[in-house]
Amino acid sequence: MLGKANEHVAAMEKPPPKSWSLRRKLIVTVVAIVAVVALAVGLGVGLTRGGGSDDDGGDDDQNSGGGGGGDDTDGVPEDGPDRDETWKPKVGDSWQIILKYPLDLQSTDDINPDVAVYDLDLYDNDKETFRMLQDAGKKVICYFSAGSWENWRDDKDDWDEADLGDELDGWPDERWANVSSPGVRDIIKGRIELAWRKGCDAIDPDNVDGYNNENGLGLTADDAVDFMRFMAEEAQSHKMAIGLKNAGEIIPDVIDFIDFSVNEQCVEYAECDTFADFVDADKPVFNIEYPSGAPDKVTAKVSGEICSTEGDATGSEGFSKVIKKMILDGWVEYCDGKTYTSKVQD
Repeated sequence: MLGKANEHVAAMEKPPPKSWSLRRKLIVTVVAIVAVVALAVGLGVGLTRGGGSDDDGGDDDQNSGGGGGGDDTDGVPEDGPDRDETWKPKVGDSWQIILKYPLDLQSTDDINPDVAVYDLDLYDNDKETFRMLQDAGKKVICYFSAGSWENWRDDKDDWDEADLGDELDGWPDERWANVSSPGVRDIIKGRIELAWRKGCDAIDPDNVDGYNNENGLGLTADDAVDFMRFMAEEAQSHKMAIGLKNAGEIIPDVIDFIDFSVNEQCVEYAECDTFADFVDADKPVFNIEYPSGAPDKVTAKVSGEICSTEGDATGSEGFSKVIKKMILDGWVEYCDGKTYTSKVQD
């Protein structure tokens, strides 16, 4: 009670508040307005930087170039296309593959060559490039490494050291990955989802044949089959097709749920008949050959042997063949003898 009484007396003894002058009122009002405006601007900038805008920023995508120097994932929408069905490529579909550099398209007029399918790096190309190709009636296969760790990717620190094996022969910046690991599969699931969000029609997951190399992890063919089934289910959930890269030994075990083959050098190694099962199943084989001396020193004789269906090319009937440099830049030669150089960002 004493405390309350003293508080009441103190309150009674306080002088009445002074009235503010008009000038002071105006100053305070202006300051308050400025503060509110500044706060609103700050919040707007913060929301924009934090992804609060509905604009997906697609027009501002910047390519890093250089075949994996950086990952072009800025401005990618949270969801991909809502498709009714999965694209099914056809036997004999014409194609181009470029992995060294991003494709450089300013308009559909820049598309060269005029082929049905483009196989491009998932990370180095932006979604606008994919969309432009699709607007021109092309299908886009998105390449990424599924069975190896790459030391230049933005997610390189997300991999568990225990899941990494030996370096890939000839590729010191890559190591084989344990494709049965839940951690590895989570990362690959994210890559497949990124392909969907970027609008890819299909995926081309590479390095699934660790079992056939000195991998340091004890990988087996059964591991590869199970991994391909896992990726096929993930791709199908987003209505994307999926290809098998090389890995001829597991074709009988995966062909029922794989949509196409991407093969390197079956003519050079006289093993095209291994991949002919795809054509027999009405599924295409996209074949790449890397003859010595490409592009300037590929003779008609060499091209003829590649494009033949006899000799070392036995079994390659119906294959979609391209002659490329090993670096997989924009240059390509087809079996009709025509050559093209797609414009790339180098």
